[in-house]
Amino acid sequence: MSLTQLIADAGATKTEWCVLQNGKTKTILTAGISPYFLNTGQITELLQKELIPKLKKFDIDVIHYYGTGCFNPENKKIVKKSLQTLFKGKKINVTHDVEGAAKGACVHNKGIACILGTGSSSCYYDGKKITNNRPGLGYVLGDEGSGAYLGRKVIQYYLYNTFDEDLRARFDAAYVTNKTEILENVYKKPLANRYLATFAKFLAENRGHYMIENIIEDGLNDFFFTHLCKFNEAWKYPINFVGGVSFGFRDILKELCGVYNFELGRVLQKPMIGLVEYHSV
Repeated sequence: MSLTQLIADAGATKTEWCVLQNGKTKTILTAGISPYFLNTGQITELLQKELIPKLKKFDIDVIHYYGTGCFNPENKKIVKKSLQTLFKGKKINVTHDVEGAAKGACVHNKGIACILGTGSSSCYYDGKKITNNRPGLGYVLGDEGSGAYLGRKVIQYYLYNTFDEDLRARFDAAYVTNKTEILENVYKKPLANRYLATFAKFLAENRGHYMIENIIEDGLNDFFFTHLCKFNEAWKYPINFVGGVSFGFRDILKELCGVYNFELGRVLQKPMIGLVEYHSV
């Protein structure tokens, strides 16, 4: 009898869980899990409420958890302790979301794997493991090309009054807010990265305007220049992308790959389809 596997792709905004049993899958969505913002107790409480009730029909044998923040050993312990509490006696593998992106995008092939979601990161995957990793520095110091990075640019253009009258009117219609509220959300309230990333949606909804295109192209180019150009393998193997930002702006990624003479590989909104493929072998 084959093992019943539970695969998790955990981001800061949302987490996708997939039960893999006898070649069949069941998807479950929960809130995001970032051990930078949530402790073991909070993660346990979240999963007890949003995940466990939906697993009653399954006897899970092994858990493969790929999560944001889990490159940090202490964060990894926070998540693993929570899973051990909920899945006593089960085999639990916890690793970072970049490895999940690498396996999901490349499966068993060599290539560069990039995450462009709420945050951003990249690595070189040799078909078996990550041999060169460039983790992000978070939304304050880095995360170039991410939703938080692009969203911050949108807010800057709005608060600095750089948008023309048309775009400013569109922004006001989409977000009923003001400077005081924006600054309070960014500097005083928790999960500022998620808040910033919500403004990247404004870019997707207003494609074609030159200011919008400039923000997208400049933000993604910052990722290419700052990170991808640091990989010697970037000119040898395909560049693969996963994440909502990647998928939403895949046309710009294709253009930039042409500019840098890179080969564009897979562009996936979510790595789960590749992770299922990887764990099915």
